[in-house]
Amino acid sequence: MSLFRPLPVLALLALILCPHRIEAREVSLTIITPVIETDAIAWREELSWTEETQEAPEPSAPALATFGPFRVTDTTSADMIGVVDSRTPRQFAAMLQAFPGIRTLRMIECPGSEDDEANLRLARMLRKARIETLVPAGGSVRSGAVELFLAGVRRRADSHAEFAVHSWRDELGREARDLPSDDPVHREYINFYREMGLSEDRAHRFYALTNSVSFDDAVYLAPLQMAAMGLLDML
Repeated sequence: MSLFRPLPVLALLALILCPHRIEAREVSLTIITPVIETDAIAWREELSWTEETQEAPEPSAPALATFGPFRVTDTTSADMIGVVDSRTPRQFAAMLQAFPGIRTLRMIECPGSEDDEANLRLARMLRKARIETLVPAGGSVRSGAVELFLAGVRRRADSHAEFAVHSWRDELGREARDLPSDDPVHREYINFYREMGLSEDRAHRFYALTNSVSFDDAVYLAPLQMAAMGLLDML
C-alpha cells in the first residue's frame, strides 16, 4: 500500500464517523509528479474525494492572556487562531515565560504562515518545549501550519478536523518544482521533518506530497489519512 494513497475504506469511515456535518463539496485534484521521486509515490491519476465542512469550534475557554495568535486557556494549554508572521516566535516565547506549564497547543483555525523562516523557528521552539499539538473537531490546519502541527511532541486530531498542504513559494515567485531535485533548499525541509521525528523515507514522501500541487492549490487530507501516514494519533 502506498503510504500517501487515500484509501476508499478510510474515506468511507470518515463519512460514517461524521454524520452531523452540514455541507459537503466534491474536490477533484490532479496529482502531478512530485519534486522528489520515490517508488511509493506513483500518483499520476485523478484523486477525487469529498471534503466536508462544518463550523469551526469555539475557543475552549475564556482567555487568561493573549499573545498574538495564542490564547492561554489555562495554565497547561493554549489555543491557536491565526497566521504565523515574523512576530509570532517572540509572542510564543513571551507566552511560555508567563505560563511555563503549557503542555498542549490546541490548533483551531490555523491558515498558515506569512514568514516561512519564522514558522520553522517557531516549530523548533514548540518541539524544544515538549508541547503536544491537538486539532479539535472542526479545527483546520493548512499550509505552513501543518509544519507547526508536526512539531508537537505528540500529535493528535479529531476525525472531524482537516489538514491541507501545498508547495512553498519563495520571494522570487519560485516553487519547489522550479528548483532541481538536488537543490539544498529541499534538504532544509527534509531535515526539518527528520528533526520532528519522521524517518528519512517518510520525510521524503511527505515533502513530495506537499509539492504535488502548486502554491495556489491544495491537497486536503482527512485525519484518518494523516493517521494512516503515521503522522498523528486519533482522538
